[in-house]
Formats: sequence, C-alpha cells, structure tokens
Amino acid sequence: MNQAVNIQGYLDTIDMPWGKLFYHMIWHNLNYENKKILDFGSGFGITANHLAEKNEVTAIEPNEEMLVHRRHEYDYRQVKGGIDKLREMPDNSYDVVLCHNVLEYIKNREELIHEFVRVMKSDGFLSIVKHNKAGKIMQKAVFEYKIDEAIELLRGEDVKSLNFGTIREYDDSDLALYSRGCLSIEKTFGVRTFFALQRNEVKREEDWLQKMFQLECMVEERPEFRDIAFFHHIILSHTK
Repeated sequence: MNQAVNIQGYLDTIDMPWGKLFYHMIWHNLNYENKKILDFGSGFGITANHLAEKNEVTAIEPNEEMLVHRRHEYDYRQVKGGIDKLREMPDNSYDVVLCHNVLEYIKNREELIHEFVRVMKSDGFLSIVKHNKAGKIMQKAVFEYKIDEAIELLRGEDVKSLNFGTIREYDDSDLALYSRGCLSIEKTFGVRTFFALQRNEVKREEDWLQKMFQLECMVEERPEFRDIAFFHHIILSHTK
C-alpha cells in the first residue's frame, strides 16, 4: 500500500463511538484464546493489542508513522514491513491470520493470499475485512449525499477513501480465486449495516453504542441485511 495515509483523520475516527463500534463488531467474531495469530497490515495495532490479551500475536505494518501511534497495552510482537517480512515467516505456523481493510489498496493480492495460505496451519483460519460495494453505494447516496460517486461505483469505477486513497473494489468470491482454490469461505458477516447511515450527532447519545451493537449483531448473518452492509467480515479456511 503505497498511497499517502491521513494519519490524523484515521486516529480521530477510531476514537469516535462509530469507530469503536466497528472494532467491537469485528472482535466479537474473533473470540480466540491461546492461539497463535498473525495480523498483516495491523495499522495502529488496535486489533492486535486486543487479541494479545489472550493470544500470542505477531503484527506486521509497513507505515512507520502509524507504528508511532500503535496501541500496546498488552504484549505482542510488532514487525515493521510488508510482504517481505511475511515471506520470512515459517510454514504452517499460525492458527489465525488477519488482513483487515488492506486488500483494496494493493495490487499483488494473489501473491499475498498465497503467503497467507502458506503460513496458516491446516486447521487455521483467515479473517478478511473488506468493503462491500452495495453498502458503500448506500452510504454515498444516503448519508454523504454524493450521488456522482454512487453512480461511479455502480459503473465499476474506483473511488477514494478519505484516509487511505484509491479503493480498488473486489468481490467476496474473488478471495477463493486469489487463493487458487486453496481457501473456501466459511462465514460472512455484515458490519456497519445501519450505523453508517445515521447522523453522527445521534451516535454520541449515551446508550447509542450498546443499542446499535445489539441491532447490528442481530442482522450480521441475515442475507437481506448483510448484502447492504458497508463492510463484509469474511472467515476462510483451507479447502477440504
């Protein structure tokens, strides 16, 4: 990922109620203990730090400025670098590999997924968080009032992220293709189905986070709602 990153904008977002809710939605489906976990593209280390409370975690992140701000209340191994460092990891060494909101910003997806397959144990899992085009179109049209960008997305054109630059969309089913058939999708969860469509001032109310978390959890696996969520959280395993 060679694009400029808006560090302050990202930091501001993750500390807002809607930023916290995003991570809560991801974490409640990563309820692991005593596992060996690799977090590739770990950013500020928010998920790596959270999982390090009960697991052995290695985090890889190429952006030095993000590492300055990383969370490390719990002990985990932080590695600065990218796929070069991933190639140094031994085969069949991790129970869980995480790659959250990374693949949209890189070109060598197939090579990266191949490395994930290599370092995953035979009974391991790969956790991918990615943008979902239908959900993004909903947000552009309804919340952001950016009709032109919604039309561009429907035409298959790329749009820019506020914090990370150009987003290159891909479909959920492409993940199995990138793995050359080595991985299959086990589960898909919708994330940010409703709360991206609300005004931000509503999200500051005292009980908003708790109530919205409950609502989002109720619909995260229901196809009619999952299909319009802004993000998809996908769990893959080795093809049987």
